[in-house]
Amino acid sequence: MSSAFKTLFTGLITFAIGLALWLFGSDETVLVFTPSKVGVVLMVVGGLESLYGVYKTVRG
Repeated sequence: MSSAFKTLFTGLITFAIGLALWLFGSDETVLVFTPSKVGVVLMVVGGLESLYGVYKTVRG
């Protein structure tokens, strides 16, 4: 597997984990963090990483 596909795959997995936290973690609080807010951050990071993987794939 090339580096571009690994980056794309990692971004999609990070986005999926963030989406799960955002959807199902709104009722709990862990110390000062709410899982839904951490999920939004993970979705943004995963989306950016997957876009970078797409860019690396297209750019070659």
